[in-house]
Amino acid sequence: QVRVVESGGGLVQAGGSLRLSCLAFGNIFSIVDWSYYRQAPGKERELVATIIRSGATDYADSVKGRFTISRDNAKNTVYLQMNSLKLEDTSVYYCKALIGGGVYWGQGTQVTVAS
Repeated sequence: QVRVVESGGGLVQAGGSLRLSCLAFGNIFSIVDWSYYRQAPGKERELVATIIRSGATDYADSVKGRFTISRDNAKNTVYLQMNSLKLEDTSVYYCKALIGGGVYWGQGTQVTVAS
């Protein structure tokens, strides 16, 4: 059984930084892709960033230049470094891992950016 557990998040002032992390446990041969999504109240879940096994990354236009996704394959972990946070970044953030053909989601972590 595979589990994905998130950590990080919290309350930060606008312009500040936070780092999220996500760790996969269980019977894991390899994690193909990691992604972070976010969902604000009343809005659809949106893709924020993706990193594939080779390390190639892709970002939503709204976070380019401010967020950085990285991974540690040896630790089955992904990180999302969020800098220059804006009020509109306030959301619940979810990580997603593609493992052995299955899709696994983290439990979600709240990020709140205050003025």
